[in-house]
Amino acid sequence: MFWKVKPAPQVPLSDIVRHFNEAAADEENFPSTIDPRIYHIQLILEYFGDLNGKRVLDSGCGKGRFARVLADRYPGASIVGFDLAEAMLRSVPAGVGPCAGSMTALPFPNGIFDCAYATESLEHAVDIEKAVAEMCRVVRPGGRIVIIDKNAKHWGKLKTPEWEKWFGRKELERMLARHCAKVSSRPISYWEDVAPDGLFLAWLAER
Repeated sequence: MFWKVKPAPQVPLSDIVRHFNEAAADEENFPSTIDPRIYHIQLILEYFGDLNGKRVLDSGCGKGRFARVLADRYPGASIVGFDLAEAMLRSVPAGVGPCAGSMTALPFPNGIFDCAYATESLEHAVDIEKAVAEMCRVVRPGGRIVIIDKNAKHWGKLKTPEWEKWFGRKELERMLARHCAKVSSRPISYWEDVAPDGLFLAWLAER
């Protein structure tokens, strides 16, 4: 079975920044908190393990809803919440260091983080390969990476901005494998006890 995803058009970065700065006022669709029982966050916690004393990057953090859970669970972790929109970063919780910029040009040295994750944010990066390469670059050898995003097979199921891109499992596996020693992926659901419907995929990688 084949599916078609319309190629993302070239949209000025300033337009995307403006979109998310304006969206920061929408707490319903861009919340600052998340139920910690949701499997997206449980998977991250499970794969990363004890984060106390470690450096963690939330790439495309929005208002820091996932970072908030990690910081509460592991107060000894050093967590950076990175996002394109400064208005989003104003809601990042205490204990998480906010940093603004593009996922395709992370302002961090090579290998500075022990772990990094991107939850429904890579889809907005436009230059996906460069964003994946940057995410891998800033994680140390042996460090771990999680990407959770939407499945290209379900393209059209949700309303999306014109630049957004969804992914096939093998597509992102190949991108990660260029930089990582181990890569796997699987369908996931919002809830651990609910069978995945195919909309969300998780990619797990080790540098």
